[in-house]
Amino acid sequence: MMSLLQHWFPQIDDWSELGQACLDTLTMLGGSLALTVAIGLPLGVWLFLSSPGQLKAQPAVYALLSLVINILRSVPFIILMIVLMPVTYALVGTKLGLRGAIPPLVIGAAPFFARLVETSLRDVNQGVIEASQAMGATTWQIIHRVLLPEARAGIWAGITVTAIALVGYTAMGGTIGAGGLGDLAYRYGYLSYKSNYMLVTVVLLVILVQILQMLGDRIVAHFTRR
Repeated sequence: MMSLLQHWFPQIDDWSELGQACLDTLTMLGGSLALTVAIGLPLGVWLFLSSPGQLKAQPAVYALLSLVINILRSVPFIILMIVLMPVTYALVGTKLGLRGAIPPLVIGAAPFFARLVETSLRDVNQGVIEASQAMGATTWQIIHRVLLPEARAGIWAGITVTAIALVGYTAMGGTIGAGGLGDLAYRYGYLSYKSNYMLVTVVLLVILVQILQMLGDRIVAHFTRR
């Protein structure tokens, strides 16, 4: 098998380095996605609750949150990574490598995911929320037992979309030393003109995205049927 790969891709000298790059990409993706969901989910719920006409309507708070989220979403990720380098260094002690990639990945993806969560919660039947209020349910009970269960399919669809976006972010992060497949494609495929590296990394990223989409679709279908 290895001899066949070397025959097809003669420019790739070290396949173990490619394997390590795959592992680095998966590590960045897993770590940043977990933190993105942990931050973006409550932020999205807060956005929904504070929006006009909802349970805890606070128009000023909603306007401020929306402004911050829209600003972060409007900045191209590669620029965001550069701008956040001092913040990244203050948080994790380095601007480069896997640790240095996680903070900008999370800051770039969490606002995006929060907006998807808010959209999913808006799709919940308002009558169900009003019925829960009429029965004396507290805000926390409505969130825990009504909003989140009813919006599960939409939230999982949002997680899938966010995970795929993060795959692209990790690849862009490779251009400024974050590691992973993007770094390999940039150093060898672009700077050293070794097209085999570029081709293989693109194929691997496409496969990763397809796997994430298939898993996400299955989970969404499961919760949609319930």
